[in-house]
Amino acid sequence: QVQLVESGGGLVQNGDSLRLSCVLSGGTLSGYSVGWFRQAPGKERDFISGVHRDGISIYYSDAMKGRFTIYRENAKNTVYLQMNSLKPEDTAVYYCAATPGWYIRSYAMKIDNYDYWGQGTQVTVSS
Repeated sequence: QVQLVESGGGLVQNGDSLRLSCVLSGGTLSGYSVGWFRQAPGKERDFISGVHRDGISIYYSDAMKGRFTIYRENAKNTVYLQMNSLKPEDTAVYYCAATPGWYIRSYAMKIDNYDYWGQGTQVTVSS
């Protein structure tokens, strides 16, 4: 059974950087496309970025493009989300999700298209 575990969250200050990790177990990362989402209190879960299992096709939410970077290291079964210039409005629980299926930008953005989810990691940005 595939499992995902996120880590790297924490409490940081306005303008700081964080790198989140998503480790896949129970399978081989090269067979999965992975997306990152976040959910703030009282809000919907929003798409941030996704990377195709080919490692070449990468998608970003228009709102997060430029400050966030996704990349994968298949040898470590890990996908990362580098977050720079963090703002208080970035405060949320961050989730990674994986799917072995079809993956284009419109699919990557939809929660229902992912088969596996992690438990999330909290990111809090103070002002």
